[in-house]
Amino acid sequence: MRRPLVAGNWKMHGTRASVAELIKGLRQLALPAGVEVAVLPPCLYLQQVVHELHGKSIAVGAQNCSVEPMQGALTGEVAASQLHDAECVFVLVGHSERRMVLGETDQQVARKFEAAQSCGLQPILCVGETLQEREAGETLLVVSRQLGAVIEELGVGAFARAVVAYEPVWAIGTGLTATPQQAQEVHAAIRAQVAAENAEVARGLRVLYGGSVKAANAVELFGMSDIDGGLIGGASLNADEFGAICRAAGN
Repeated sequence: MRRPLVAGNWKMHGTRASVAELIKGLRQLALPAGVEVAVLPPCLYLQQVVHELHGKSIAVGAQNCSVEPMQGALTGEVAASQLHDAECVFVLVGHSERRMVLGETDQQVARKFEAAQSCGLQPILCVGETLQEREAGETLLVVSRQLGAVIEELGVGAFARAVVAYEPVWAIGTGLTATPQQAQEVHAAIRAQVAAENAEVARGLRVLYGGSVKAANAVELFGMSDIDGGLIGGASLNADEFGAICRAAGN
């Protein structure tokens, strides 16, 4: 039985004051015992979040890591080993904003995935298609390529210690959401691709949905057989809304 995971990606949002206020709200939430919950703040606030969430069953993760696992001469980057030292559990790799705005390639994403795992972090691999690709009928092709790049580089066994998040690019921050059926189709294809290499790894792999998830649509999305929780963007900046989404995953 896969334990649902709900991870809040705060993106490039927050000040010391707003982070403190958000954590105050998170600490008051009654979270379902059967759901793993995580928040992914900007790197600058990781220590504050770890410190202020101490004793609350919410894991902390980062939004990115360097391709180089260990600290060294790479100005402006943060090594996975440093994130582990800062008590991170998860790290996002391959988010569409980094792929599209910053030009990260499948190969760079695979290197970050490997760096994260080598330092004891659990990577959350983000995959997803643009609206143009969906309209061209290329959704499964694109997602398969992004997933396959990591499998080819590291072997399918790497996914025994990782999470995949399907985020259709056209649904991120737009208010548009894939229907539960559209999301389920892609999630099932992701699991089938992994199962073709190793059925046991596929059975245990958590595949999250991301893209304008809200409390209002979470129950229906999380009710799909291959959707194991969510990677939540804007809604994770509101403690009450985020809590409602976590409870939906517990149902």
